[in-house]
Amino acid sequence: MEVIERIETAIAMVEEARGVPLSASCVLHRGEMLELLDSARAAFPSDLAQAQKLLTDQDAVIEEARVAADQIIAHAREEVESMISQTEIVAAAKKEARRILDEVAEEAKSQQDEIDAYVDSRLATLEVILHKTMEVVNRGRDQLAGVDAKSALSELGDKK
Repeated sequence: MEVIERIETAIAMVEEARGVPLSASCVLHRGEMLELLDSARAAFPSDLAQAQKLLTDQDAVIEEARVAADQIIAHAREEVESMISQTEIVAAAKKEARRILDEVAEEAKSQQDEIDAYVDSRLATLEVILHKTMEVVNRGRDQLAGVDAKSALSELGDKK
């Protein structure tokens, strides 16, 4: 800013000027001082225009920053909503997965119970068959041992 530099130069000239004895006055070169003050007056409108332009630019920069900040805040809010939505989706998916796992476990238990009942019935049938086979084997051994056939037949008649 030229005006400020010229005013500072004028102040420096007054401070460095030779003082008049017994007074607060000083001796300055009138022509130099007037030339300096005239050039400051001439530079004043251009410096003032530059200052006003800076203030206008400052307002524009501040407004641009506000708009950018508003956009960032809006984007952040969208991100938060998206994250919340994803969290809700994940929670719903976990709940559904738990329900499916419980259902599968219940179905597996039901099937295991059916399999156990089937195997138990087959083993019971096998037990009856083996019991009858054992009776036949015992009769065969008894016959080999000499028990007469009539007593073996009478045992069969008694059992019926």
